[in-house]
Amino acid sequence: MSPDHGSRRAHVIMVESALAQLAKLTASETHRLDRAIVAISVNPELGTEVPGTLLRDYADEVDGVRVIYYVTALKTITIVAYVEA
Repeated sequence: MSPDHGSRRAHVIMVESALAQLAKLTASETHRLDRAIVAISVNPELGTEVPGTLLRDYADEVDGVRVIYYVTALKTITIVAYVEA
């Protein structure tokens, strides 16, 4: 009998501009952003659709972070284009 597994998380990739933004964040900001990215990887539909694009906009008011991203067709990869903390 196989063990019971939770839902599968999407693999998260950051584009170069998001990596540059990430490099400028403090440790505290990075920690808050990490929590948002984990949430998105578990449920890629958390963010709201940006009209006329494939992008999604996720803002966590509690942690004060924002992530602009899109999800591949099979929902196995989430590509982060912009981060703000």
